[in-house]
Amino acid sequence: MDKKGIVLITGAAGFIGSHLVDKFLNEGYEVVGVDNYLTGNPQNLSHLAKNHSFNFIEADVSLKKEIEKIELFAQEENIKFDAVLHFACPASPVDYLKFPLETMKVDSYGTFNTLEMAHKMSAIYVMASTSEVYGDPEIHPQVESYWGNVNPNGPRSVYDEAKRFSEAAVMAYNRQFGLDSRILRIFNTYGPRMKINDGRVVPNFIYQVIKGEDITVYGDGSQSRSFCYVDDLVEGIFRFSTFPGLSGEIMNLGNPEEYKIIDFAQIILEKMNGNSKISFKPLPADDPRQRRPDVSKAYKLINWEAKTSLDSGLERTIKFFKNVVNRP
Repeated sequence: MDKKGIVLITGAAGFIGSHLVDKFLNEGYEVVGVDNYLTGNPQNLSHLAKNHSFNFIEADVSLKKEIEKIELFAQEENIKFDAVLHFACPASPVDYLKFPLETMKVDSYGTFNTLEMAHKMSAIYVMASTSEVYGDPEIHPQVESYWGNVNPNGPRSVYDEAKRFSEAAVMAYNRQFGLDSRILRIFNTYGPRMKINDGRVVPNFIYQVIKGEDITVYGDGSQSRSFCYVDDLVEGIFRFSTFPGLSGEIMNLGNPEEYKIIDFAQIILEKMNGNSKISFKPLPADDPRQRRPDVSKAYKLINWEAKTSLDSGLERTIKFFKNVVNRP
């Protein structure tokens, strides 16, 4: 199979990053993955140990000297990247509240460093942003033109504002240098390879039911989320990264099916035949009341929509978590 190009993916050992590596490899690309394992898991890439189309570099893209490792590798291999996908960043509240400064650095220094690399190589640049840039939204569903309602100095701001800063940097490179740069706003995603202690709704609920513990619902559970299965998301990312004519575009990716958290807890209980009770705890600061993407732009520009049913996606995810919990 002829190789279609060479792609650099930061955050390659993470939940979404590792699935993205698999996708590009399966589509015939060579992939160079980068991760410093702050929150990534080496096991997510262990199946690629003998794949000659994949190379891995352990590096922190926030640090210029670590970026030089990647540039040296490219020089030694006599390659240039056709695309740079910046997905390195703690993404769950548990992680970015544990590593607040690292989160801000990877979406400031790390963004600048990877943007500069893409600029030097005339590569397409794709930045993984988040639905969190909309904050606690006053517009529902959220459309890309909405500026958001974000607390700029609350506990979650280390993530929200870091991503908003990254978006500004990406667009500055686009305007000043004509770099083909693109921004993805990723909504709640779930599936295999999520960390069991991730702190987000799906792994929390599944793990608590497996262990026979109470399901923890914050607030009264009336807040809503939409859940996109990782295979669907990765298909959207691949299309957004490879379709021509998308320079400067900002695009939501997610599943527009919306569930109240209290109803989602009941779905998990029924799906797993669980006996757990629901335990209510205070709502964390700045927790969004509603979250649902308007994905009409994705449908129009890259012919994408989420196709995996919640039932099917949860089945695969529950199976994965059971294997993790029961692993010796």
